[in-house]
Amino acid sequence: MKWEYYTLSIPATGFFVGGKVDLNKLTENLNQLGHAGWELVSVFDTAMAQGMTRDVIAVMKRPLV
Repeated sequence: MKWEYYTLSIPATGFFVGGKVDLNKLTENLNQLGHAGWELVSVFDTAMAQGMTRDVIAVMKRPLV
């Protein structure tokens, strides 16, 4: 089977950049992609200094038609 991939990036915001991720926005995006046939493969953050996060990246896949 062949796959196509999609990468979703959700920025972290807050008083200092690298604060919090909007979980409602992340959930909404993942649900929309799921309804379109995308399956979540992996989620990771892009770390900055001292444990702060710049972005959360979600990698999605679905069968190539």
